[in-house]
Amino acid sequence: MEKRQKRISGMMLIATFLISGTIFLQMALYVIAMTTGCASLKFHNLVEVCHVTLKAIGLSSFEYLLDTLVVFTLLFALWKLGSEMVRYFTLKIKFRLYQNSALTKELNKKCGAKKESIIVISYPVPLAITMGFLSPKVIISTGLMNLLNDDELDAVIYHEMHHQKNLDPLKIFLLSFCASSFFYIPILKWFSSQYRIIQELLADNLAIEKQATPLNIGSALLKMLKVGKADATPLVYVSFADTSINYRIEYMLNPLKDFKLKIPVDIAFKSVMIFSLICIVFIYVLA
Repeated sequence: MEKRQKRISGMMLIATFLISGTIFLQMALYVIAMTTGCASLKFHNLVEVCHVTLKAIGLSSFEYLLDTLVVFTLLFALWKLGSEMVRYFTLKIKFRLYQNSALTKELNKKCGAKKESIIVISYPVPLAITMGFLSPKVIISTGLMNLLNDDELDAVIYHEMHHQKNLDPLKIFLLSFCASSFFYIPILKWFSSQYRIIQELLADNLAIEKQATPLNIGSALLKMLKVGKADATPLVYVSFADTSINYRIEYMLNPLKDFKLKIPVDIAFKSVMIFSLICIVFIYVLA
């Protein structure tokens, strides 16, 4: 089942990047062609080909709509990227200021971690996240260490180490960024949410395998839920107790139950229709 979940999550990643990458590329080429008047770019632009085709049958009245769509999408994507990067570096600076060097060294030694891959911060709120894109770090707060016993804390660290090894902060950020930028294509949001669920289940499964019991990861999750959730999770990190709680508890109670993934027909249909409509609008603008 684990291999199947990994395969499904990989397919969702590829599908998201193909859909988003294609649209971003076409929009970028369109903007360049419109601003520079470069005929070669327009000639090689797939959207331009569609536009010429529809223009030939008399559909050329929505050029302003396409301009609005392109400008809004690109500006919104830049704003989203910029705001998340600001949040990322702000959090990074705060964590560096709050870092407890003694506990960090002690915990890394205990877990056999290399190059301080686990960072302990002096913070009263229970917190366990994995943050960073190319070299992610596991962030553990003293509040969490005070809340959990040793076995529960080990389970949480195993869970976060899965995210760390799998580069989930980077992957989840890219998925969420694409879903936010193209919010009018609902299948991307669905891919993003389902990917998060699968990765949380896989991370929990690693903790269960390491300790040969689901009790510690389950009790750690319940304790953190009782304390309460923190502020809304940014896209730039993966948090232990913020995602797919119901699925995770159900899986812990019944680990033999398979995670069924069925693409909702209505969402898929809407996405195809919206994508087709966008192509038509592109055609209009390139009249």
